[in-house]
Amino acid sequence: MQTLAKRWCWGYNAVVPKRAEATQLIAAAAELRDAVNRLSFLPPVEFVYNPLDYAWAAHEQFLGRYGGGAKRAVFLGMNPGPFGMAQVGVPFGEVAAVRDWLRIDAPIGKPPSEHPKRPVLGLDCPRSEVSGRRFWGFFAEKFGQPEAYFADHFVVNYCPLAFLEDTGRNRTPDKLPAAETRPLEVICNEHLAKVVAILQPEWLVAVGGFAEKKASEVLCQADVKIGRILHPSPASPAANRGWPEQAEKQLKEQGIWK
Repeated sequence: MQTLAKRWCWGYNAVVPKRAEATQLIAAAAELRDAVNRLSFLPPVEFVYNPLDYAWAAHEQFLGRYGGGAKRAVFLGMNPGPFGMAQVGVPFGEVAAVRDWLRIDAPIGKPPSEHPKRPVLGLDCPRSEVSGRRFWGFFAEKFGQPEAYFADHFVVNYCPLAFLEDTGRNRTPDKLPAAETRPLEVICNEHLAKVVAILQPEWLVAVGGFAEKKASEVLCQADVKIGRILHPSPASPAANRGWPEQAEKQLKEQGIWK
C-alpha cells in the first residue's frame, strides 16, 4: 500500500491544472464510472450498484451546478449508502435534502441487477438515510442556500460503488477481500487525486476514519491539509450524541472553519 500511495502522490504533483472547472469533474467522474464497471466482485457481494451509471444525469447535474471554481475545503466520504447516493446519485444523498435543498431533479434509472429488498426508487424513495440527513442538514442550517456552501466547499465519495450481500445487507469497501480491494483502490486513488488537482482545496476533510486513511495515502505529498470530522452514521454511538455540534467543533478546532 505504501508503494501505491507514493505513486499517486507523484501523480498528483505532476498534473495540477490552472483552473477548476465543473466540466473537468464531469469528465473525471465519467472515467471513474467506466473504470469501476470493468471490475468484478465475488460472494458475499451479490449486487453492485453504480449510481454513476443509472443516476448519471443526477450526478452530472450535481457536478455541473456546484462543482465550478476552486474550493477551500473538499469533504470526502466512503461510498454510497443504499438509501443515499445509491438512490439519487449525490454523495451523502438523503432524498429530501437532494430534492429540496440541492434542487436536483434529473431522471434516475435502475441498476442492471437489483436486490428486491433494496430497490432504487430515486427521488421517490420514502426512506431517509440518517447520515445524509445529518450531513446536509448541518450545512443547510449553517449556510442557508447551497450556493453559499458550494462557493468554498465540495463533497465527493472515495468509492462510487455500493455493495449488497444476498440478505440486502450493505457491505462497505473496507470489508472486501484484498484481491478485490487492490484494483478498486487503484481506480479510486486516481480519481481522488484528480478531484484534488482540479479543485485545488486548502483542506481535504475526511468524514470518518476510512476516508482519512485513504486521503493520507493518496495525498501524502500534496499541497493540501488533511482534516477529519466524525462520520454522521447512526452506527456510531458518538455521532448519536449531537453530531452537528461535534462536527462544527472539529472544523473550528482544526482551523478549517474560522
